[in-house]
Amino acid sequence: MNRRIAYLGIACMTALLSACADMGNIKPQAQRMDANALGSGSVISQSAANDAALWPQQQWWHAYGDAQLDALIATALSDSPNLHIAEARVRQAQSYAGLAESATLPNVSASTSMTRQLFSAHDFIPPPEAGNYAWYNRVAVEATYDLDLWGKHRQELAAALDEVKVSAAESQMARLALENNIVRSYVQLSLQYALKDIVEDTLSHREKGLQVMRKRLAAGLATEMDVTQLEAAIPPLHIQIEQYDEAIIVLRNQLAAFTGKGPAEGEKITRPTLALDNNAWLRLPAVLPADLIGRRPDVAARRWGVEAAGKQIEAAKAAFYPDINLMAFIGFQGIGFSNFLKGDSSIRGIGPAISLPIFDGGRLRSNLGAHTAAYDIAVESYNGTLIHALESVANTLVVAQSLQQQKTLNDGALVTASKARTLASKGFAAGMTDFLVLLNSEVALLTQEQQRAQITARMLESHAALMLALGGGYQAEPQPEQTNSNKDKP
Repeated sequence: MNRRIAYLGIACMTALLSACADMGNIKPQAQRMDANALGSGSVISQSAANDAALWPQQQWWHAYGDAQLDALIATALSDSPNLHIAEARVRQAQSYAGLAESATLPNVSASTSMTRQLFSAHDFIPPPEAGNYAWYNRVAVEATYDLDLWGKHRQELAAALDEVKVSAAESQMARLALENNIVRSYVQLSLQYALKDIVEDTLSHREKGLQVMRKRLAAGLATEMDVTQLEAAIPPLHIQIEQYDEAIIVLRNQLAAFTGKGPAEGEKITRPTLALDNNAWLRLPAVLPADLIGRRPDVAARRWGVEAAGKQIEAAKAAFYPDINLMAFIGFQGIGFSNFLKGDSSIRGIGPAISLPIFDGGRLRSNLGAHTAAYDIAVESYNGTLIHALESVANTLVVAQSLQQQKTLNDGALVTASKARTLASKGFAAGMTDFLVLLNSEVALLTQEQQRAQITARMLESHAALMLALGGGYQAEPQPEQTNSNKDKP
């Protein structure tokens, strides 16, 4: 008898499975790229091989040695609305994961109903209630539990947990972007101060030259035209100084906004005092590009997105199979109040509920197709992000190396221009050099000093760009190892 029951169960299960809706031939088409197969290029390889550095620390901006910058970033990490939004999205994803988890657990509820109704005289209700009004009362505790034989809810929960990791990685990306933006704006603020100093120094020299020219005019050694030409060269310098003052105020306001404060806080920001080892940004960690997957939050977010999309496919596949729920209840039920809560009015029951998809107009296949396409999108998004990550590292190194060469060339040009202005200034003071020679020497020196300030600022920005490219201090949760046989197969 037991064998017959077992055979009957197997036959019923086979019949149920054979009656399920057809999945069709819906499969993912995209495949994740292997980071090591992309080829990092000679720039990255050489920088990583020669005097390799550690990965960035969480507070990487401390390398600039500016306490005010440290304070600005600390305030921003605490008060920035954008970071608060990113953190709220993490909590939102955690709540959605809680909803998904609830589907894997038993559901217990209590219900009660009291209805006064007219009972039919020709139904199963006996007299004296038949054909009369009476109260129909029921109170019960009910429980349901989805057996989840095919893992649909478990896969949905796993996908939701991966989405939590996506949100957490995106929150870290928002944090890193904010840190980077503050550093870049702070470097630009430092640059505006430096450029203003250079113009003010040039203005001071020209005003001294104008005084000399006016003395020559008084002595009959110069013409009115000579004085007028020198006077005309001064206002443009005042305009440049005003422009730098404008830029300084705007950058202060911008930094205040980054920290979640108003312009009044920006007025408290003083001149930056940045200092950075000139070679600090030219060194890379030894293991690239493979470790970049776990160090850049945007790459990690896209990776977890692929994992979540793959599990959603498995959940969509499970929907093609029979759904079996266990249901149970216990309570009291009766007509009228006199016997409602007596022992012989008790009710209880337990049993399965089976739903079997047979024909649904293609709904399940469309759902599977949509999740499969979403997986392909997630994979290609991951691939694109990984490619961009390697590109940003390589480009940052190219810029940094070029800036190093530009600085070397500027060093020589700056020495020559400074010497030329010194000689022209002495010659002009002695009446041996024409004022046009002096003006030209000042313009040449001004140009080289401005280039030096800009190169220095770009070098400081390059360090921030490299920290962004390497993911700052972020380190993703390790990804479960995959074998070659199941790689990229959700």
